[in-house]
Amino acid sequence: MIRSAFALAAALSAPVAVQAQTGDLAAVQRHLQALTTMTAGFTQTDRTGKVLTGTFTLKSPGKLRFQYEKGVPILIVAEGGALTFIDYSVRQVQRWPIKNSPLSVLLDPSRDISRYARLVQTGNDRVVSVEASDPKHPEIGRITMIFARDAAAPAGLALQGWVQLDSQNNRTTIRLTNQRFGVPVSDGTFKWVDPRRSTTR
Repeated sequence: MIRSAFALAAALSAPVAVQAQTGDLAAVQRHLQALTTMTAGFTQTDRTGKVLTGTFTLKSPGKLRFQYEKGVPILIVAEGGALTFIDYSVRQVQRWPIKNSPLSVLLDPSRDISRYARLVQTGNDRVVSVEASDPKHPEIGRITMIFARDAAAPAGLALQGWVQLDSQNNRTTIRLTNQRFGVPVSDGTFKWVDPRRSTTR
């Protein structure tokens, strides 16, 4: 079950083994390269157990948007080589290079995933789990992505979500639902209002 795969991925401190299916890492690479657009609902759980929901949109190359539920004054957007965190409640904007985020795995499919990622055993042939990190830059953190085999999805894999750890081992879990691939997504989706210039979201 996908749920059991997430339970395993959440236990990142436990020893893990490489899956026997050596072709799965290459399949993940093909999936990332074939992924043009994706929309989904998301549920985010942070290290304290706080849960937020919203809509996730991705467009290759290099664009994504986390639109949180109504009443949550936070927006996360990736575009133009930067990942931007906007907090409208305090009119704060933080930006850093996408390459300095674990999400670069999703946003830069040109990178050779075999150089910085490994398969994680799930105990389920229908689930593929990949952990990615850069040992030269541990401050970036690491990400464990969960995929389900799905013939209708790009390269036969459908992203179910991921578990992200920062350099302080703070864990954030993202679960995706109602995934749609190859749907029209306007570049305008990734525009945002700068709260430092306006109070309108």
